[in-house]
Amino acid sequence: MLYLVATPIGNLGDITLRGLETLRSVDLVASEDTRKTGLLLKHFDIRKPQISFHEHNEARAIVRIMALLEQGKSVALVTNAGTPGIADPGYTLVRAAIQAQVPVTAIPGPTAFVMALVLSGLPVHAFTFRGFPPHKPGPRRRFLAADRDSRYTLIYYESPHRLARFLRDALEVFGDRPAALANDLTKMFETVQRSRLSELARCYESATPQGEYIVVVAGAEVSDAEPQPASTSTSTSTSASTPAAA
Repeated sequence: MLYLVATPIGNLGDITLRGLETLRSVDLVASEDTRKTGLLLKHFDIRKPQISFHEHNEARAIVRIMALLEQGKSVALVTNAGTPGIADPGYTLVRAAIQAQVPVTAIPGPTAFVMALVLSGLPVHAFTFRGFPPHKPGPRRRFLAADRDSRYTLIYYESPHRLARFLRDALEVFGDRPAALANDLTKMFETVQRSRLSELARCYESATPQGEYIVVVAGAEVSDAEPQPASTSTSTSTSASTPAAA
């Protein structure tokens, strides 16, 4: 059986009891990064063999994992942080298991974009998660433009070294909409900045971002509404944190 096990996005205290029970009971763990997963397993005193499964070895790893599943082995799929299959190649393994009629289940838990959405102060009744945008400016602007007229709240992941360029492009494509920027969620210096795209873009022209970011942008129907007051919320935590960023 294949288990999709959600892992903490920052704070180790967010792992679920079912997640720990599953990691202890399976035959092996398929990990996006065996080093990072090894730290997680060690923290909870879990000793399991790992197999590497990431975007660069996806095709080879699927063959190997499927062979083990078809032999009756139980495998837990985990990523660096959050729920497997969200902005990572996990869905391809799920699809292969379904096609081979191997049972699949999920052990729910943290997902960074959901936390960012509910903390953003923007409408949550309908939203579109778009994952990571293209790296280059032209494809990135076309990627953003595909949702320019959408009324749904839009959610993106972005890396720190491309954040300023993403915010500039988002401002150019969407106009000056309400937006929120979440960073280090569940970690010691969790921050959520709520403002307009123009102010966020201006802020990160000179700032040096650290860690992965979740950008939440108001949908088209919200852009002309009364903006939410600009704010920044932070929280501090004394619980252990994982090395993963988001």
